[in-house]
Amino acid sequence: MTDTENLLEVRGLKVYFDIKGGILKRTVGVVQAVDGIDLDIKHGEILGLVGESGCGKTTAGRAILRLLEPTAGVVRYNGQNIYEVRHAEMKPYRARMQIVFQDPYSSLDPRSKVGDIVGEGLRVHGVTDRNERQQRVLEALRMVGLQEHHMRRFPHEFSGGQRQRIGIARALVLNPKFIVCDEPVSALDVSIQSQVLNLLKDLQQSLNLTLLFIAHDMSVVEHLCNRVAVMYLGKIVEVAEREELFSNPQHPYTQALMSAIPVANPKIKKDRIILQGDPPSPLNPPPGCRFHTRCLEAVDICSQEEPELIDLGNNHLCACHLRQPDTVS
Repeated sequence: MTDTENLLEVRGLKVYFDIKGGILKRTVGVVQAVDGIDLDIKHGEILGLVGESGCGKTTAGRAILRLLEPTAGVVRYNGQNIYEVRHAEMKPYRARMQIVFQDPYSSLDPRSKVGDIVGEGLRVHGVTDRNERQQRVLEALRMVGLQEHHMRRFPHEFSGGQRQRIGIARALVLNPKFIVCDEPVSALDVSIQSQVLNLLKDLQQSLNLTLLFIAHDMSVVEHLCNRVAVMYLGKIVEVAEREELFSNPQHPYTQALMSAIPVANPKIKKDRIILQGDPPSPLNPPPGCRFHTRCLEAVDICSQEEPELIDLGNNHLCACHLRQPDTVS
């Protein structure tokens, strides 16, 4: 893979949070929310980042945008390490990299009208002409299926699906190249989810956007994404093209996730993989492979050495001691 194929390159990204305790508020522990992940995101693709709740997906997405300061690592946008850019000089990158938040209710200011919410980024980035701002806000709203009269309403006057469309319009108004979609449909009714997903797919294709789509619903990811990265307890355990991952999952954790996808036909019975126990705490992750405490295939080496993310062929990456390139069909 050449550098020109990638819009973003993430190398060794770590995000740790200190836990303070006692009268003196000393550090008594460290939560390893994201612990050394590597990702490449190509121009114009939708990369899915999946995993169960608490695995570090949202933290990784926000750190990639530098909404959270990392503990270590590098994020290159078009070859530029944005962690080396001073805060005062980050404004151009803020316009190019946007986010759609998970909760369409708390992510919109209830005291502001929709036109002001969507146009706030334009004011911050120096669009001082009021007519120009209104025109660009209207264009963004129309792209997501809303109309001019919606600009004068408050968020509480909209449904959940409409609020998420407002959040998408707010991300689009600055003409970004990259958007992090942080579980944008998980708070919506099932009947509305497909509308928002189809909207995102249409916008991505028409505007040539690059998306990092964070989710825990594998069926949603299969519908939308070009490639998929699977995350477990702060680590990337598998990355592959969508068709390759869903037809030939290699990591035991990915296989368990796949087995949980419901089938529409009640006559078809799936062999469900039931994981034992709860995920370990990121405050005290297990040694070696972090999944070995719940893995049905674990052997001695799994608890002793951390597996590397290696290419099994066909750009299918997997971090598992039991999976080697010469043993995978």
